[in-house]
Amino acid sequence: MGRAPFPATPGTPGTPGGPTPPSAAQGVSPGQRPSMMNRGDDRRTLVVGRGISVQGSVQDAERLVVEGTVESSMINAKELSVAPGGLFRGGVEVEDAEIAGTVDGTLTVRGSLLVASTGRLLGKATCKRLRVEDGGQISGQLEMLTDAAKDAPAPEAGNAA
Repeated sequence: MGRAPFPATPGTPGTPGGPTPPSAAQGVSPGQRPSMMNRGDDRRTLVVGRGISVQGSVQDAERLVVEGTVESSMINAKELSVAPGGLFRGGVEVEDAEIAGTVDGTLTVRGSLLVASTGRLLGKATCKRLRVEDGGQISGQLEMLTDAAKDAPAPEAGNAA
């Protein structure tokens, strides 16, 4: 019972004595972009893998990585990463987002939004900073958030009591 059913074969990537895949050496899973993955491994992460479909609400996830399909009315998280072939349908509010698959619905990004060359954004999006790689697609309504602190007049100094 304490043994693996198949012993590791020397020379196999990721096994002792075998070559280490470049993505593993960098701490990045295959098929994922390093930019979103290098921000900290201690975050609560939900990964919806390829071929998996999830419907409903997600709570307390700081990072949402979509490789399969997610349908939700509203998700709040710090980061959203939609991999090539991934589909997010519904509403999501995040700090930063990287779209290499498809987002269909309402996306609010308080920080940076990257639409990769394979990414498609359909519906309504609001973001503070936007970068679209050559080939990335945005179809629908796009609104840029402004920095309210820069637009508002500075408060006057009051007397300290």
